[in-house]
Amino acid sequence: MLVNGKRTDARNARCWWAGDDPLYVDYHDREWGFPVADDRRLFEKICLEGFQSGLSWRTILGKRDAFRKAFAGFDPDRIGRFTARDVERLLGDAGIVRHRGKIESVVNNARRAHDVVTEFGSLAAYFWRYEPDVANRPRRITREALAAMPTSAESVELSKDLKRRGFTFVGPTTVYAFMQAMGLVNDHVEHCPVREPAQRARAAFSPPRATKG
Repeated sequence: MLVNGKRTDARNARCWWAGDDPLYVDYHDREWGFPVADDRRLFEKICLEGFQSGLSWRTILGKRDAFRKAFAGFDPDRIGRFTARDVERLLGDAGIVRHRGKIESVVNNARRAHDVVTEFGSLAAYFWRYEPDVANRPRRITREALAAMPTSAESVELSKDLKRRGFTFVGPTTVYAFMQAMGLVNDHVEHCPVREPAQRARAAFSPPRATKG
């Protein structure tokens, strides 16, 4: 098996969920679990996690470029100006998941995101407030440990606060998947060859701090 150009053996296999689908493998190796401070990427991910509800991430990942085109590059300011006509247009877009509630949720969440930025200075500063304390994390990240941990105390707290702020499609499981993907936690399993690079990236990362509020 090759990971980032290096050969690995079964003892250093990727996380099981990556499988052998090239798109999924590339996402696992280059994105998942690496810390993100870019507001558009954070907003995109929280929205796409909402679209994933009831579906597979592979389905959403395969449509990500179409989602980006449909939703103005996930620029919250632009999406916040979408109208009912835009919603109808998106319902006719075969490149994305045509679910009215989820489409309307993205528009709503873009407007709520504006309020968060006004209060904290950035979405990144807001989300990274919920980075879990390492002391509260499992000592070893295994497939079994992750199966027993679909949420965390922090994802429950973040979900509640997002809902209080008017966000939708942000349940605790959805939020924990967002935290895993955006590097707020490193849930690459033990012996996954990407775990150490993700850990180094987290160690070098300085979580953004609120500049307002």
